[in-house]
Amino acid sequence: MPTDVRTEPSPPAPGWGVSLLPTVTVARVVEQATIAESLGFDRCWVYDEGLGTRELWITLTAVGLATDRMAVGPGITNPYTRHVGITAAAAATLDELTGGRVFVGFGVGGSLALDPLVIERRRPALAIREAIDGCRLLWRGGPANLAGGVVTLHHARLDYGPPTIPIWVAGRGPRVLATGGARADGVSLDHIHRDFLAGDTAHVREAAARAGTVVRLAYATTIVTTDAALERARRHMTYRLVDSPPSVKEAIGLTRTGSDAIRSALPDGLEAAARFVKDDWVLPFIVHGTAGECATALAGLCRDHGFDELIVPIPDSDFAEATMATAAEVRQFVDGAAPG
Repeated sequence: MPTDVRTEPSPPAPGWGVSLLPTVTVARVVEQATIAESLGFDRCWVYDEGLGTRELWITLTAVGLATDRMAVGPGITNPYTRHVGITAAAAATLDELTGGRVFVGFGVGGSLALDPLVIERRRPALAIREAIDGCRLLWRGGPANLAGGVVTLHHARLDYGPPTIPIWVAGRGPRVLATGGARADGVSLDHIHRDFLAGDTAHVREAAARAGTVVRLAYATTIVTTDAALERARRHMTYRLVDSPPSVKEAIGLTRTGSDAIRSALPDGLEAAARFVKDDWVLPFIVHGTAGECATALAGLCRDHGFDELIVPIPDSDFAEATMATAAEVRQFVDGAAPG
């Protein structure tokens, strides 16, 4: 892995990120981002869900121009719907515009992004590895050649952009996680079943150790302090559950029939699909209770698994302010429990 990467020092208490889903106007996403920055969030991830959301890089540009401090980047984009060369150019341009605040988050893409475009996830771990390599080749300047199994570049050149833009990987499968550990600057574990966190973090760290690299770890989960918030979390577990690895589905008792029922209902909306999701399929992936209880749970997860950052998804625009305010309250408890 190249050594020309931007250093992101870990704070004594975990950093906090916010993930925004741009199913609303860009102006509304910008409003959410500026509120997040005012509440002290350190990083703003913006989902890339293809036709289901506003265009990623236009939205990120608006967010970057409206904020002063937060790191901004895709959380996540993929190497299937966007060619890696175009992603590298977009990230380098926005990094120039924001004074060096950009990161890139890669993943293999979910059902919401890929299914409507009839795009298959081909060789996902290889695709992520080649996406990382392609970006770094371009950011270092000079002709970039990559004859990969998924990503190809032929005498490609990017005459701008630093080689230090951080790259994060988000994923659930062991091979993708290992790829992130070996080649990325950070790995985000998004709504991972708590019983699988130890194994998943081990995959990342073992791969990093073999590669001789240091990788940061982030954990994204929904903070639920009310019954209404639980119902909203249920809706957004629909697409996460159908994209989960077979081992996770088996652990929660989600059969092929149950998974197919959720997937078949997704075109009719998250509300329709959520009718097929049981409480027992949701609770292992979220933190649930009072603000203090959620803080205790998150502090314990950071302590047990060494997370450098916690990420709060904001998938429902109507409840964005309330969700971020709850997270900010929980953060005060978590930061108070962290070593100084």
